[in-house]
Amino acid sequence: MQHVNTGTTTSETRPLHELSSTRIGWIGTGIMGGAMAGHLLAAGAPLKVHTRTRARAEALLTAGAAWAATPAEATRDVDVVCVNVSLPEELDAVFFGPDGVSQALRSGQLVIDFGTSRPSDARRIAEAALARGAEALDAPVSGGDVGARNATLSIMVGGNANAFDRALPIFHRLGKTVVRLGESGAGQRTKIVNQMLVATSTIGMCEAVHFAQTAGLDTEKVLAAVGGGAAASWSIATLAPRVLRGDFEPGFSAQNLLKDLRIARDEAHELGLALPVVEHCLRRYESLVATGHGARGTQGLVLLLRAEQQASAGHAKSRG
Repeated sequence: MQHVNTGTTTSETRPLHELSSTRIGWIGTGIMGGAMAGHLLAAGAPLKVHTRTRARAEALLTAGAAWAATPAEATRDVDVVCVNVSLPEELDAVFFGPDGVSQALRSGQLVIDFGTSRPSDARRIAEAALARGAEALDAPVSGGDVGARNATLSIMVGGNANAFDRALPIFHRLGKTVVRLGESGAGQRTKIVNQMLVATSTIGMCEAVHFAQTAGLDTEKVLAAVGGGAAASWSIATLAPRVLRGDFEPGFSAQNLLKDLRIARDEAHELGLALPVVEHCLRRYESLVATGHGARGTQGLVLLLRAEQQASAGHAKSRG
């Protein structure tokens, strides 16, 4: 377990008790959220769960979680409220909507947002929580469906140092690397860095595998050869084998990565930065989503490359 806190702990810090006595409200049970909530439930935490479609929470409910009909209900009578939803609009509704978290938040509670959203959203939630005597952390995660299932996520945290220390028992159940980067919004800005690297790595992997397949190489041997050298990466180790199997199910969806790249572009504009590689990645994933593959995994970019190759070959044949 790697755990880094860039702040200091004071005598006022109140660590959470053992998870078996920490009441948790969990909102959002998607590809990653369901697995993460399951780890906390397995650790003995009393868990209330809310998601837009109750059927997606059935495994947790069968395992002993209680159902909450609204985000506000998931917030009542718990110590910690964990949120993991995909879109900034969903986060806004979950937190600030008429039945949102903010309607039931009380002094002493802790809110942890595990999703990826705008840094400005993290700061707004932290301010709203503070106004009610509560605390909030932005704690986006990386590691995909595999990391969520295996509790090996990397967790990037922004927020008060004392709140970070209180949350460590939860973080330790979910990830192997836990780093506090600074105050509210710093976790989300770090996730932007992460997604920039993920996008460029994944696009490079997809183009390389497409090249190897088109060239008639034994792609499994190719991956074995390059995976132990300077080209080694998470994309090569985890996503490339899925491409070879024809598995384009999402560990992390293309449409979610596109959302994150748009956040990266907007934040870069605010900072006065030009990020041409990010702009290229954004255009490629916009094209993939436009072809109807937004719900595929990020490795689905190979499908776009194949379609473009076929279209190019058809155009050349028609001209020939």
